Amino acid sequence: PFTKKAQHLTQVSNRWKVGLGKKVTLLRGISIIIGTIIGAGIFISPKGILKHSGSVGMSLIVWIACGVLSLFGALSYAELGTCIKKSGGHYTYILEAFGPQMAFVRLWADLIAIRPAALAVISLAFGQYILEPLFMPCSVPPMAVKLATAISITSVMYLNSMSVTWTARIQIFLTFSKLLAIAIIIVPGMYQLFKGETKNFENAFDLSKVQLSGMPLAFYSGMYAYAGWFYLNFVIEEVDNPERNVPLAICISMAIVTCCYVLTNVAYYTVMSAEELLASEAVAVTFAEKLLGNFSIAVPVFVALSCYGSMNGGTFALSRTFYVASREGHLPEVLSMIHVHKHTPMAAVLILYPMTMLQLFVGDIYSLLNFMSFLRWLFIGVVVLGLIYLRYTKPDLPRPFKVPLFIPVVFCLTCFFMVFLSLYSDPVNTGIGFAISLTGIPAYYIFIHFNHRPKWLQRGLGKL
Repeated sequence: PFTKKAQHLTQVSNRWKVGLGKKVTLLRGISIIIGTIIGAGIFISPKGILKHSGSVGMSLIVWIACGVLSLFGALSYAELGTCIKKSGGHYTYILEAFGPQMAFVRLWADLIAIRPAALAVISLAFGQYILEPLFMPCSVPPMAVKLATAISITSVMYLNSMSVTWTARIQIFLTFSKLLAIAIIIVPGMYQLFKGETKNFENAFDLSKVQLSGMPLAFYSGMYAYAGWFYLNFVIEEVDNPERNVPLAICISMAIVTCCYVLTNVAYYTVMSAEELLASEAVAVTFAEKLLGNFSIAVPVFVALSCYGSMNGGTFALSRTFYVASREGHLPEVLSMIHVHKHTPMAAVLILYPMTMLQLFVGDIYSLLNFMSFLRWLFIGVVVLGLIYLRYTKPDLPRPFKVPLFIPVVFCLTCFFMVFLSLYSDPVNTGIGFAISLTGIPAYYIFIHFNHRPKWLQRGLGKL
């Protein structure tokens, strides 16, 4: 009787246990990756690669090469995600490989600067392009952009706080909207190509303007355009059948994004010369005006939807980092709490809201992003280095999905090359960003490491 009673109590306990459900299917996983990778850049200014590569042909090769390198990174993360089945992405993998101090430094930089600034920037792009059709041909007032941006950030936070299911459904819709926008560019462009509009591809591999010193910068621009492939790892605990769905979602997403990026650029070149593309303020709008006439007014709306998808997917994924960090004792306990009825980590979602709004109306966001851009590649490189390190320190760790060793080695070298390039090209801003991240070390010892904190600090943290 006692055994039966214990079993009954266990069943009742499990029934009422509050946690994050496995609601991320293969399609939703693909939508998270594609929806966060494809932002506004491919529609507005895909010219950094062309500018630094020197020719049309070389720019297309760089787009393809960056897609392959990003796939290497994504496959490395797929191995980590299937053997370390914890949400949190970069933070979790650094914690497992190199310990709590380095993981906290990454978390600290994310929380105080990188993520609020990145969210504010993509939100500002949304505010700009959603209002543009209403104010044409005039420019949009800056305060109107900020108000629209504030409304968009609030709506994304509300959506992510209320329902995982609806967040995922809207992400799927926004992802299809992005792919539709890209199809509207690719299909007419391919039609022009088959009609024989190939004059801009003549001498595509003319090497007279190609400078080897510019190629690293071209790759830097390309790798930035593909950034976002790691977001599914932030929500591993919510992925249904992760051993199958994580590698599959990553491979499908990277193939789709690489094809879309390359074909979109080919479509641009059927209508615009390299000089016209470099001179254009908004490449997709110029393309639509030349080929689609009045339909070009719809392009800013599609760009805005693309930005909203990046905001939604990024918020959904990043909130899980703070949720896991709280569970590990690196952030206040309230952030690891799940809403009883909504089954969302509401506090972990909302922690970004005040800091993003503050930076939106007060801070110099773009300067902050310049400080922090190199930290992205530094920590991703550290994570993939951790994969190689774990191969030797924990060889018996179950690895349902395992990549050949040369893949993480090549990608790790690529990441550290990007860090070196940042130091070489902009030592001042990179140094400031590095200094901001290093403030995480004293913060770790003050808030986490010391068990015998001063009583006034204990009382203050308790109230917080």
